[in-house]
Amino acid sequence: MYDTACAAGERLARVLGSLAAEGAESENALVARLVSEVGGDGGTLADAAVRRGMAAAVRDVRSRHPELDDAMGGGAAVGGGFTWDILCDLYQVFFADMVGEFLRAVVAEHVKLAVPVLIATDPEGRIADWVAEKVVDLVPSPCEESAEATGLAQAVDTAQSVVGAVQDPSAALPKIAELLVPRAVGKVLGLITEEITGEEGAAA
Repeated sequence: MYDTACAAGERLARVLGSLAAEGAESENALVARLVSEVGGDGGTLADAAVRRGMAAAVRDVRSRHPELDDAMGGGAAVGGGFTWDILCDLYQVFFADMVGEFLRAVVAEHVKLAVPVLIATDPEGRIADWVAEKVVDLVPSPCEESAEATGLAQAVDTAQSVVGAVQDPSAALPKIAELLVPRAVGKVLGLITEEITGEEGAAA
């Protein structure tokens, strides 16, 4: 799952710049593009979770940002790109929804993989709540990283690239997002392991 999630996250990061410039004409068009460009065509459980997670992330971000409709469906901003606060939320929510969809698939397919006991006992009612409560906030936001010099220094390779990032955020944020992918994936997948350990430890 780790390698698949990292590859998908890197592909999403590279798409963000064009979405900031071009946007999309409708939710369906946005979902279709992202599922195609980010989800790939692999046939594993993890690949399917990426595609479903991407579609779910678009829906979730639209519910968080009603102004997204103005950029897609004939509003005042039609024809323009999406703002970076929307795109950074999309980035964060994608990783969370991908984890949620992966856990749903694990439970539905009865895969012999340990999952948090709380989820296994009531998957449909609890996976979404668990993801919303614990996962989204773990994902680093490219927007927040770009606003903090210290965060940028950790997100890019050299001080020179930090300066460039500050001067041209539209060009730098996709790169920052790409560099944050291993941390994002490590945190969200690591949480699953921590939850499993915690549940088993409590039962022991």
